[in-house]
Amino acid sequence: MTARERAVLPQDGTATSGSTPDTPPRELAHADPLGALARPFLEYAHDAWQRSVLLLDILRQRGNLSAEHEREGMPPVLVFEHELLADGRQLPEPANYALPRIVPPAGSPTDPAKRPFVVIDPRAGHGPGIGGFKADSEIGIALRTGHPCYFITFFHEPCPGQTIEAVARAEAGFLRLVGERHPDAPGKPFVIGNCQAGWALMMLAAVAPGRTGPLLLAGAPLAYWSGVRGRNPMRYSGGLLGGSWLASLAADLGNGRFDGAWLVQNFEQLNPANTLWQKLYDVYARVDTEGPRFLDFERWWGGHFLMNRAEIDWIVQQLFVGNRLTAGAVRSSDGKTVVDLRNVRSPVIIFASWGDNITPPQQALNWIPDLYASDDELVANDQVIVYCLHPTVGHLGIFVSAGVANREHSELFCALDLIDVLPPGLYEARIEDIAPDLPHRELVEGRYLVRFERRGIADILALDDGRDDERAFEVVRRVAEINQHVYDTFASPWVRAVSSEFSAQWLRALHPARLERTLATDMNPWMAWIGALAPWVRAHRAPVVPDNPLLTLEQAASAQIIRALDQFRDWRDACYEQVFEAIYQAPAMAALVGLQAQAPANLESPVTVALREELAARRLRDAEAAIAQGGTLEAFVRVLAYVVERPSAIEERPFNLLRRIAREQQQATESGGGHADLAAFKTAVRQQSFIVRLDPQRAIRALPALVPDRETRRKLMAAAHRVMTVSGALAGERLARYREVAEILGTGDAPQADTPGAGTDPGIGLP
Repeated sequence: MTARERAVLPQDGTATSGSTPDTPPRELAHADPLGALARPFLEYAHDAWQRSVLLLDILRQRGNLSAEHEREGMPPVLVFEHELLADGRQLPEPANYALPRIVPPAGSPTDPAKRPFVVIDPRAGHGPGIGGFKADSEIGIALRTGHPCYFITFFHEPCPGQTIEAVARAEAGFLRLVGERHPDAPGKPFVIGNCQAGWALMMLAAVAPGRTGPLLLAGAPLAYWSGVRGRNPMRYSGGLLGGSWLASLAADLGNGRFDGAWLVQNFEQLNPANTLWQKLYDVYARVDTEGPRFLDFERWWGGHFLMNRAEIDWIVQQLFVGNRLTAGAVRSSDGKTVVDLRNVRSPVIIFASWGDNITPPQQALNWIPDLYASDDELVANDQVIVYCLHPTVGHLGIFVSAGVANREHSELFCALDLIDVLPPGLYEARIEDIAPDLPHRELVEGRYLVRFERRGIADILALDDGRDDERAFEVVRRVAEINQHVYDTFASPWVRAVSSEFSAQWLRALHPARLERTLATDMNPWMAWIGALAPWVRAHRAPVVPDNPLLTLEQAASAQIIRALDQFRDWRDACYEQVFEAIYQAPAMAALVGLQAQAPANLESPVTVALREELAARRLRDAEAAIAQGGTLEAFVRVLAYVVERPSAIEERPFNLLRRIAREQQQATESGGGHADLAAFKTAVRQQSFIVRLDPQRAIRALPALVPDRETRRKLMAAAHRVMTVSGALAGERLARYREVAEILGTGDAPQADTPGAGTDPGIGLP
């Protein structure tokens, strides 16, 4: 009620004639047009002014935090206490990397006997720490589950002469140190490689396979030419820019060091609506609550790190443009070591998302068909690959989203031991809500049920729209090599001659990504009034009501701006694709550089191919010789592998039951014959599943030789039946196979198909 309305009321509160409580709103509006028309405008104007002041103050705080972060040497943005264990700058071949140990929070101790976790963040323009910059993160989940956790960080300045090889050697030394600190752990360290740290981790695991346990590649590109036409324009950048020479030019202008701010700018250009409008508008619209989250993220997003020219040249020429990693064409500087990803002996877990426009699922997964022509070849190489696809989350959400951390990362971490002993093959991880009537709910460790469904190479190829569009990238590679040679010969010496550390520092300071923060700090006298006024505004904050018509109009205008910028992005990306195809799919361009636009050639040498074939033949001979060898553990695993041959899915309940059985029998096994650890189970699973796949009938008929004692056979079959019927009774072919094995071992009648617990069969987990 306005002051004018209150003035016409008598002191006793009764209404006077002509102004009753039942007066229609239209009459009140006519009596007080200022209240009906001007008040929403005044309220909105006041709120908009306050939000503008508070937004400017948040930007001022961002600038101050960036300046303070730089003065401190740009330490990692971890929220967890940590202590330095090793410094790569002190190595004989120095690298600006280091190994801190994450100190567990008070009240949440870690178990040194558990498998240690190592998180490696990407050196892709930003600094380290995104894998643990809040409690619900990769590091936070690892600590919450009691695992010792380590973090491989890096410093702002690269060491003089530092190369990618030096970084790989430093990381290999760090992983060796972590393994030595946990001799009682049930396996090698579990290593997480975020984004570009993923390809570095795969290279390390290929040349030093004994240093790592299971690998998690989160949003990591390995097949750089892949993507869906009309949806993944970033892969065209190398061709449209003429190859890798611009990265070399930027490094030369930086006095031999490449500014990571240019990589960040490439990422931001992918989504102009978010970069130019939505990111700041969201802060403006929710200025009372959004400030802390925005500042925490921007502290990392605005921390731009440097690389040596040798490093950025190697990355762009060998990977982004050259795409040589999966072709086996990456070699050490001395030419003696070939990086062959088939040498990776650890299970590989790939986490990608359909909402990721930087590393789409095709770039995260197409390296698999590049390496393995068939499912049999993947199995013969004794490789386990698990992939998990999120439907919507963006690239950064893979690392920073609390929802992703508490669901995908948490459940994959809980199922890590099961992944480590999966039979060789390709699997898709499916994380599902637990049904209320799920049998044996107590055998599920996390809040969700994890299933590993069998997949094949054809399933990976089906995620793409075909790979014919990758043929033109062969021409791009050749054009890039020519342009790089021309630049190195004629332009680079002159650019390096006129560059200095002074000019390099000024170029970095004037980069738009830094300048927008530098101008909004307390060092700018024009920002002084913001710092003085903002506290008063917060103390007298008067937000506008949500149904204010001008606020609704503001939100509609913002949505329209976003739509317009999205339409511009789509038009721009379509132009990029059309120009790229017009240039690089033209036969004339291919002929000009002495190539044909055809499928990538196999770059492996005949010696490497022959060696791989010889190793496969040797493994086949070893498996045939091992059919009649082994003991109770091998027989138990062989029975499971035969009865549930190539299950459609493998899930955690049978595996967790196996571990419970092992705990129940631990005292007896310790006194009677030893206790098999996870490594022994893993070896048995891989060997016996291959033997069963090779010759199933010979495999089961050799079982009596493996278990001569009749009582041991009876216990073995009882335990196998208990595990295989966790989710339902045996039926059909599986029941017939079980009875066949029971007859061979002479253990009596098999269970009937209608035993209690029969239902849908999700698969069987192996110990």
